[in-house]
Amino acid sequence: MADTGIFATTLEVQEKTGANASATSNVEAYINSYMSQAESFINVAVRFNFSDTYSTLNDDVKKILSEVSSNLAAIYVIQFDMSGYTSLIEAEDMITVLRDSALRGISLLRDKKQETFIKNA
Repeated sequence: MADTGIFATTLEVQEKTGANASATSNVEAYINSYMSQAESFINVAVRFNFSDTYSTLNDDVKKILSEVSSNLAAIYVIQFDMSGYTSLIEAEDMITVLRDSALRGISLLRDKKQETFIKNA
């Protein structure tokens, strides 16, 4: 099976889930599904379909999309089964950090002041 995500790779997601992530959910098949969900969420939240225009985007925009989508997908991997982490607090802290970063990225992508840069970059 190959990566089917547009914005980020399986490896980028796995790097964010930590060493104790579930062996079930931290695999390409699950991550491909999570990436599809994350990409759709980003497109709808920002009200711009980055998936359709991805190849024409500036590398800076692509990296923000990669960060946000891999953060969201990593959250899905972690929340699937938190029992492998050293504590529930460890898993929750990881989710909190990933969520904050994803929200910051969505905010940048959604900001009307950035819209000209994003669409013209």
